[in-house]
Amino acid sequence: MAEGGDSRIAILAALGANTGIMIAKFVGAFITGSSAMLAEAVHSVADTGNEALLLLGRKRADQPPDTLHPFGYSRNRYFYSFVVALVLFTMGCLFAVNEAIHKIRFPEQLDSPSVAIVILLVSMVLEGASFRTARKQSAPLKGKQSWWHFIRHTRNPELPVVLLEDAGALIGLVFALAGVGLTMLTGNAVWDGVGTLLIGVLLGCNAIVLIVETKSLLIGEGATTTDDTVIRAALLADARIVRVVRMQTQYLGPTDLLVNAKIAMRPGLDIAEVGAVVEAAGGRIRRAAPVVCAVYLEPDVVRPENAGAPS
Repeated sequence: MAEGGDSRIAILAALGANTGIMIAKFVGAFITGSSAMLAEAVHSVADTGNEALLLLGRKRADQPPDTLHPFGYSRNRYFYSFVVALVLFTMGCLFAVNEAIHKIRFPEQLDSPSVAIVILLVSMVLEGASFRTARKQSAPLKGKQSWWHFIRHTRNPELPVVLLEDAGALIGLVFALAGVGLTMLTGNAVWDGVGTLLIGVLLGCNAIVLIVETKSLLIGEGATTTDDTVIRAALLADARIVRVVRMQTQYLGPTDLLVNAKIAMRPGLDIAEVGAVVEAAGGRIRRAAPVVCAVYLEPDVVRPENAGAPS
């Protein structure tokens, strides 16, 4: 098994990095008066809170099934990831844009901008370390697909959040560094506001992507193409199953896939044989796709007029 794939490690790495960065940025914003630095500090507050929410979601998801939620609480991970996307948009994007508009309209010169530059450079190092951890943990799940495809199609809600947060933080730091640097070079504090505005737009774009993707997971997504193919192959591995009439799947959580299928069986089987076929098929599905948590199979009999119908 490839190393990685544990979103908890990526979350903890991001939480540690963002906590330290947040404190440093607030100190830098207080000393320099830089709106870009303040926007980045609020960005880090949002990121730190987001990591805490993701950990809370994982903890809530581990609750055992009960009468109210017979399939368990795994979907908590999708819900809290959706909340994170909303927090990133409201607390990060809207604050930064509002701060940028004020700074551009009423520019103020920076005090000790070199302090801001040092803090931003150190923050880049810490964010880079967090981003590398997120990439390492995502790599086994990503496989050979592109990173964009992974973010759009993975059923793991936390890793795309951490990846986009860290990538957005690194790009945001570049914008903040450019805003502070240009303000130092030109003496025009408007550049600090421009850098802040770019940070706000970046956070908004990240948040919209996450909102769209986590909403899709929250309302229920089916099996991936790979899982679908594997499950159908497992069903048809028994010659007594002629075809899959209908199959419906849904991820109840990142590692909990529900499978419901109607299967056409060879005529002439008695009740005991039908039961044996169904039980064996469920076992094959679980071995072929360990992510499957529940299998419901509805047997049907192939009628002579449909015997040649394709599966």
